[in-house]
Amino acid sequence: MTATKHRTLTSAENVSFVTGATGNVGRHVVSGLLATGARVRALTRNPETAGLPPEVDVVRGDLDATRGLEKYLDSVDTVFLLWRSMTADTAPQFLEAASKHARRIVFLSSSAIRDGVKEQSNPIGKVHADIENLIQRSGLEWTFLRPGGFATNALMWWGPQIRAGNIIRWPYGGASFAPIHERDIAAVAVRALTEHGHDRAKYILTGPQALTQIEQVAILADTIGRSLRFEEISPDAAREQMRTMLPPFIVEVLLEVMATLSSQPAPVTSTVAEVTGLAARTYRQWAADHAADLQLASASSAVPSRAPSGVVAN
Repeated sequence: MTATKHRTLTSAENVSFVTGATGNVGRHVVSGLLATGARVRALTRNPETAGLPPEVDVVRGDLDATRGLEKYLDSVDTVFLLWRSMTADTAPQFLEAASKHARRIVFLSSSAIRDGVKEQSNPIGKVHADIENLIQRSGLEWTFLRPGGFATNALMWWGPQIRAGNIIRWPYGGASFAPIHERDIAAVAVRALTEHGHDRAKYILTGPQALTQIEQVAILADTIGRSLRFEEISPDAAREQMRTMLPPFIVEVLLEVMATLSSQPAPVTSTVAEVTGLAARTYRQWAADHAADLQLASASSAVPSRAPSGVVAN
């Protein structure tokens, strides 16, 4: 992708409707838009607990039940769309409403999509491809963000084990991802929402470096100053463990991806830097930003302060 000179829209032109506004990416999209002077309307299921800045127009709604959402799209110029459901059933109604008011949509899609194939084999890729197709037919200007592995996955996958002790039991330690900081996804989204020059772009977003899961744990250990041990478990054992936090079909997708990335490292792109003008944040930067989220649940399980930080792979 060749870097392009983009013209910034004025804040008067840029009233943005942000879905998923209280999530890992959405919160940074909201703050990034506010920093440009844009006005923001944020959709959330629970406005009372949203915790968004007071200048944000927070409205109650759910993309799984789109009836009544059109009134919130009045005066909206751009839309940031995050789709949590594993079906696109209600997407046509939302996009029909959005196309009556908005000019542009930025969709947080997925790198699981395979272009040029008749049927998407990956269920995550399929739902995102279905929504991309609907957006392309909507008449809206569009930009698709297709991030790879989120660095924040570590909080769900490993956070409970790290907070409980010093052993991470997980499969495929040699699987190599290029984890991306949620702030970088949001930064690209803000550019696409507030600048000309991103129409019909499909941005593949990654972190700046491919790292095995063992290497990621080593970085976490060094950042929080503790000795962590990566204990590799079988896919069958992992399947049972992962089903306590994820739907079974997502577990199967993840295990398949990890198996593939054990022999074929994830690609690394420079898209974040090309779009934002700033280098993508490293995994170490992400770990530092989330060090407090990985603190031990109780001091009694802490390792002695003299113990070296690091990781041991079994």
